[in-house]
Amino acid sequence: MEHSLPREYDVIVLGLGALGSAAAYWSAKRGVRVLGLEQFELGHARGSSHDRSRIIRLSYFTPAYVQMAKEAYRAWASVEEDADERLVVKTGGLDIGLRGSSARMSEHVSSMRACGVPFEELDAAEIRKRWPCWHVRDDVHGVFQADAGIVAAERATDALRRAAIGFGATLHDRTPVTSIRAEAGEIEIEAVGTHYRAGKLIVAAGAWTNDVLAHFGRSLPIEVTKEQVIYFTPQDPAAFALGEFPIWIWSGEPSFYGFPLSGETRTIKITQDSAGKPVDARTRDFEEDAEIIARVRGFLERYLPGALGPVDLVKTCLYARTPDRDFVIDTLPGHANVSVAVGDGHAFKFASLIGRLLSDGAVEGCDLTPFKIARPMLSRFHDSEHDQRPATDG
Repeated sequence: MEHSLPREYDVIVLGLGALGSAAAYWSAKRGVRVLGLEQFELGHARGSSHDRSRIIRLSYFTPAYVQMAKEAYRAWASVEEDADERLVVKTGGLDIGLRGSSARMSEHVSSMRACGVPFEELDAAEIRKRWPCWHVRDDVHGVFQADAGIVAAERATDALRRAAIGFGATLHDRTPVTSIRAEAGEIEIEAVGTHYRAGKLIVAAGAWTNDVLAHFGRSLPIEVTKEQVIYFTPQDPAAFALGEFPIWIWSGEPSFYGFPLSGETRTIKITQDSAGKPVDARTRDFEEDAEIIARVRGFLERYLPGALGPVDLVKTCLYARTPDRDFVIDTLPGHANVSVAVGDGHAFKFASLIGRLLSDGAVEGCDLTPFKIARPMLSRFHDSEHDQRPATDG
């Protein structure tokens, strides 16, 4: 039986989580014909883009990230205007930790200073004065940056998709891809029996990135881990009220982070960063990790006891992690019309900007050199012509 003629587009985006939805939005905003394909239902909980909130901040460990974070706020403002919805709420952000125990905080300070970002350095007494719920000794210090806050995760991803559709994008969910071919400068895709063709392909498939790259005989050294966040009902909700309490990150090993009260619930989200175990995205479970919960409880008992109330909810997600924990934002070697983005579990705050980068190829002030596929830490990037499985199977 003959195949029907492929449906023609300028750009096809694979994966409609935050990064892919942003790529579809910015591409459609430019006036090109966009098709977005998602293998699961829109807003699904199998990847990294669901849940209520994500941290956004200017405090980062290299100047490249700080400059990107500046642009990220502007990129989200564009979505807010086009979707007519507020998505970013500034709460201020506190990096906190033991003196001398983490180089990361000093890196944040030097990077913000290099990029002209204002901040305050706080000793333990000042931290206790501003936020009495922190039970910290004098060997603790912090850095406060007023522009940090929260991005409404699920609402933001939905807003990106709505805005993309408003600019003319076609988005299909429950549409897994079965074949991809690069031919004569174009990309041809088959999904659920339908053929599509485009001049450019954007891969934003998260934990399934290597499943897509296998069609090109390629893979990236990505480790997929199952992470989780925990929602506690605090003993004194007023102490953690939005507008009174900042987002915070405990800088150390292990590292923890948390949020003030937000939304309609009376709970606060807290967890350990990058604590999950390797999994296979296709077979992972959604069960709670008791070890993570125990470590978070131990931290709260010591430093933030007022937050340690009953557990209201535990949610899991997947990180697609690179060896150096830096993003991938680059074209595929040998395929200049195929762009790839991997967020390494900390990209949501940058999602709208990364979508713009995938669409435009460049944004003034953003140095993408650290995110190239050909960097030394991704030296395992290899021709997998004889091994079509993902680089990590969990």
